[in-house]
Amino acid sequence: MSRFPVEDTRNFSIIAHVDHGKSTLADRLLELTGTIDKTKNNKQVLDKLQVERERGITVKAQTASLFYSFQGKQYLLNLIDTPGHVDFSYEVSRSLSACQGVLLVVDANEGIQAQTVANFFLAFEAQLSIIPVINKIDLKNADPERVEKQIEKVFDIPSDECIKISAKLGTNVESVLQAVIERIPPPKVHRKNPLRALVFDSMFDQYRGVIANVALFDGMVSKGDKIVSAHTQKTYEVNEVGVLNPNEQSTHKLYAGQVGYLIAGMKDVTEAQIGDTLHLHNHPVEPLPGFKSAKPMVFAGMYPIDQSEYNNLKSAIEKLTLNDSSVTVHRDSSLALGAGWRLGFLGLLHMEVFNQRLEQEYNTSVILTTPTVPYKAVLSSAKLIKEYREKEIIIINPAQFPEKSKVTEYLEPVVLGTIITPDEYTGKIMGLCQARRAVQKNMVFIDENRVMLKYLLPLNEIVVDFYDSLKSLSSGYASFDYEDAGYQAAELVKMDILLNGNIVEELVTVVHKDKAYSVGKTICERLKDSLPRQLFEIAIQAAIGSKIIARETMKAYRKNVLAKCYGGDITRKMKLLRRQAEGKKKLRKIGNIEVPKDAFIKVLKTQTNK
Repeated sequence: MSRFPVEDTRNFSIIAHVDHGKSTLADRLLELTGTIDKTKNNKQVLDKLQVERERGITVKAQTASLFYSFQGKQYLLNLIDTPGHVDFSYEVSRSLSACQGVLLVVDANEGIQAQTVANFFLAFEAQLSIIPVINKIDLKNADPERVEKQIEKVFDIPSDECIKISAKLGTNVESVLQAVIERIPPPKVHRKNPLRALVFDSMFDQYRGVIANVALFDGMVSKGDKIVSAHTQKTYEVNEVGVLNPNEQSTHKLYAGQVGYLIAGMKDVTEAQIGDTLHLHNHPVEPLPGFKSAKPMVFAGMYPIDQSEYNNLKSAIEKLTLNDSSVTVHRDSSLALGAGWRLGFLGLLHMEVFNQRLEQEYNTSVILTTPTVPYKAVLSSAKLIKEYREKEIIIINPAQFPEKSKVTEYLEPVVLGTIITPDEYTGKIMGLCQARRAVQKNMVFIDENRVMLKYLLPLNEIVVDFYDSLKSLSSGYASFDYEDAGYQAAELVKMDILLNGNIVEELVTVVHKDKAYSVGKTICERLKDSLPRQLFEIAIQAAIGSKIIARETMKAYRKNVLAKCYGGDITRKMKLLRRQAEGKKKLRKIGNIEVPKDAFIKVLKTQTNK
């Protein structure tokens, strides 16, 4: 690694919207530099997780070091392939911290999409060199000239800077590598200073402990060095350093400006904090700024199907959150489902992928409750403020939602959404946004037939099925991206679900006042379909405070007491029916409805997919 001075090193990332060809371009770059052999099986080589293979999306940013000769010089190019979906934007922002430039990939057929805009601004704010790459020029409907004009209009990048390629066929990919060397500056680092390394990613290996991905900003690190974590102040001995090529390849040393991995015998998952700074023992340094912590947008309860699996699930969640640091974890418990956790995710796809990875990588099965968003309540009395030690409290569990008498106002999270769509679908999309209580902020034509809409949307209106509705209304052409826009006042109510007058805590939800009736009716209908019938009648009700807003009645099993009566006196029949009714009344008084666990799972899962 000492053969590569700082001026011959380039660190860059590939960013783009979903399915614009990032991972395919990464495959071609790996082949061109001889990092992997050229075969027909090279499809998304850097997508190593089973969930990535199955879904065809990148979930985890992956690093690879490429060695490339250009004009008689050998260069070290460190490539980071990033996810494209909005739910994994935290992965992108972390990866950019280890780079000096990015390849902004845009589909020649689709043009600029919502996440293209979001990722461009992430790179722009980080002050990185941006190389626009127009991919898929081999497609029948490709129009690279139109896309060039879009890039010039939206990003203010001259059209002659765009590189037109086909990553699938390998057309003109060599010029991308040359542009990386010519247009991206080498890292600004000092090899003579003491070691300063940033941990920008990590994963857990059950045999070797924590494997930390590091970017070296100063100094060098070698096997046998004693290093200290600036966060925990613990000292470790380096067992192995190396580069990812794309598999681990150990080297004797890593120098400032290079990106690689480091194993230092960290056995506990809490020891490797992403954003931590590592330095040499007895050589303390100023810690690097690290990362803004991820802001969870969606919360869901997670419980083991069997309580005996609690410890195994706890260990699996700890190891997986090390690999995905944007997930937040709080202990939680429920009367029906037992001990568990309330986890915070960046979006619904993020939640699904986390659940799938738990099942595939750690062989655990879980119950996931309905996703909710974090609300805020501004407390009214000094006594309550003293009790909670703050005026504004955050509510992540609907069951802990305070009563209206205790608060001056409720606040709900809002996001600034960007929708890019062909103009023929604009009317339908505007109707959808208005139905979701959205406020239009901006509308721009990015070319003759494509519109960019900006809306301020309440997060709880988009979290479950907004994206699906948007895709179906626009025949799959519209794209959507959002960013956090703080909180705004809203008329929120806590809705209880009652079974024969008893509140079911697990099904408590927070809804907007205008939508309470429709949501309550839906939950009551689902419960009616899921609960087993009893020998007595069950009233399923949705209530706001003491006011019932929706009701479904589950009829009792009824024995035909008149079966043995044929003909005869009507009073005999009436007597039997009256006696049966009295028995039912008594049963209802003493009947305690135990909601079976599988009925809960059914309702909670159907609510998630509504």
